[in-house]
Amino acid sequence: MQGVESSLRQYYQQARQSRDPRFDGKFFVAVKTTGIFCRPVCPARLPAEHNVTYYAHAAQALQHGYRPCLRCRPDSAPQSPAWRGVQSSVTRAQTLLSAIPPQSVAHIASRLGISERYLHKLITTHLGMSPKTYQNMQQVLFAKQLLQHSSTDVATIADAAGFNSARQLQRQLKQYCKMTPSALRRPLSKADADQGRAPVATLYLAYRPPYDWYQVRDFLRLRAITGIETVRDNSYCRQVTYPGGTGQITATHQPDKHRFKVELALSSLTHIYPLMTSVARILDTHADPVLIATSLSEAGLRQSQFSAGLRIPGVWSRFEGGCRAILGQQVSVKAAINKLSEFAACFDRQTPWGRAFPSPEQVAEDDLSWLAMPGARRKALRDFACLMAATPDADDNAVLAIPGIGPWTLHYLKMRADHDPDQYLATDLIVRKMASGLDLNPERATPWRSYLTVALWQLASAQT
Repeated sequence: MQGVESSLRQYYQQARQSRDPRFDGKFFVAVKTTGIFCRPVCPARLPAEHNVTYYAHAAQALQHGYRPCLRCRPDSAPQSPAWRGVQSSVTRAQTLLSAIPPQSVAHIASRLGISERYLHKLITTHLGMSPKTYQNMQQVLFAKQLLQHSSTDVATIADAAGFNSARQLQRQLKQYCKMTPSALRRPLSKADADQGRAPVATLYLAYRPPYDWYQVRDFLRLRAITGIETVRDNSYCRQVTYPGGTGQITATHQPDKHRFKVELALSSLTHIYPLMTSVARILDTHADPVLIATSLSEAGLRQSQFSAGLRIPGVWSRFEGGCRAILGQQVSVKAAINKLSEFAACFDRQTPWGRAFPSPEQVAEDDLSWLAMPGARRKALRDFACLMAATPDADDNAVLAIPGIGPWTLHYLKMRADHDPDQYLATDLIVRKMASGLDLNPERATPWRSYLTVALWQLASAQT
């Protein structure tokens, strides 16, 4: 695929020339005369249109010999929304191929339920490159972020980006970015050098405006787990654990730059990519607010009934999301969070930065008899922990098979933990009450019905 279809060229040209941040990450601009590709919001002087080629993915520009701009950093652009019109197999394949550490192409094909040969055909047809090449591109772009935003040694960054060695990373950077790791390095600050340690890694999560930070902040603040999460006026912070390490992550909103500054104080960088993925899910930075607003309007909401830049505040993990949903059954939000905070405190999972949420294994090994709640719900919580400990990616049927977990719990889990944008919680008491007073057609909000659910929650809060 040599750039985008001609029918899109004028559309992209207008967005590029206006530097409209709503199009950030939807396409990339490659300049023939410089050999560099940029985000459409790049502040550099605009090149002439006849010198420009447009690409839907940064990986495509890399493959065709363009190197990423060091000013706008295409690797920091918000991801394209999942609902771009391509078939679901391609969308899911891109997500799996982007994961770090990378899985084998054969394993990804198996997870998709297709043959490896067919996966190769799909990705080659839609992206113009093999699945393995696409994986390599994602690893290179992520390694570039780490090199530019931390002073961690190259070997550690190579490992964090899924490369077998620092030498392999160096070869890939030279091939695709036309640069060496040392050319991308950020010098160690004097304070860090004096203490003989590397600084906190700092990465950025860009989003497409508008972004209703106040809606996200207030939602997260009301549901923050005592001792684990801290929500301030302009930031979200939490303690985390992950395979081989612990840490603290703080995301600070920078509205003037349409992004979050994410500071990661970690004992190990090995799992930094999935950690950033979790932060992006909590803050819903990959949403397309224009498409979502249009869908909500088509479903019957007036623009005055939902905020511009509405987001789905996520949760840290699937296990935490399930615990929140089970403990939140048939009680108020305040009562649910009090119970959740009590639950987390009793396990007292300490890290150097504070307390972290208990693991599925910890909960599965406890009979929870000390937890004051109905026995059936207590058993559902423990059974869910056993399932997550044994099968972290258990399918919907396995979750629903647990006595005490019904459609509402599953839909809540899928909306906030799996970040499924199309979950309408029709049986939710607040959703049902608000919808009854409106002339709504929820089906017309597809594939953004999760945002309709959140919009109705927000509308109810505004009326109290």
